[in-house]
Amino acid sequence: MLAAVGRPLVVCAGLIPFRDSFDNANAALVLVLVIVAVASAGIRPAGVVAALSSAVWFDFFLTVPYNRLTINDRNDIETTVLLLVIGVAVTELAIWGRRQQARASRQKGYLDGVLTVSGSAAEGGSTEDLIDQVSAELVAVLRIDDSKFVAGDKGTQRPRLNHDGSVTLAGHPLKPERDGLPTNSEIELLVQHAGIAKGRFLLTAATRIARPDLEQRLVAVALADQVGAALASREAPLS
Repeated sequence: MLAAVGRPLVVCAGLIPFRDSFDNANAALVLVLVIVAVASAGIRPAGVVAALSSAVWFDFFLTVPYNRLTINDRNDIETTVLLLVIGVAVTELAIWGRRQQARASRQKGYLDGVLTVSGSAAEGGSTEDLIDQVSAELVAVLRIDDSKFVAGDKGTQRPRLNHDGSVTLAGHPLKPERDGLPTNSEIELLVQHAGIAKGRFLLTAATRIARPDLEQRLVAVALADQVGAALASREAPLS
């Protein structure tokens, strides 16, 4: 925030000796670069403040009459307004870009986790080790407190993370992205193969509100399916 206020001031003050020979449109472009530099941090208030600061100091130092927050020339008025509008727009674009980058990074992390689990299953390691590995991945992907596996096909009345990524309680849909996962009960994630239940992971999100999006929940289902396939393979008769 200090940079958002101070950098435009420094740039405009530095252009004072050249304001009679330096076109104001070029000065505005320089200030846009300053706004981009501030907005690249991904903090919306800082980017907006940088745009406001740029417009104010551009008016004060570089438009006639100088050293007053008054503009007489119509072109300078348009330049000041455009500087403010472009600055805010650039801030929004910078924030959008950082969000997309963060999302891509998360997607890569999810994919790496699934591939790691798939590799472990393909290498023929013990099912117990695979379950432990998947439990750890579920905690990381869903950002929950704990995950434990329970064998068997007996159903419960707990909230359930379904195969399509939805979360339900007694058949009624919940909205985890808005309200978070239930904190007063374990959440059941079925482990199945070919439609046959092999067990379930019991997910705990008690100490903080976890709001996994649909993509995260589908990754969790894919991880559980890896355990289901491994359990089915272990049960298959040898030919």
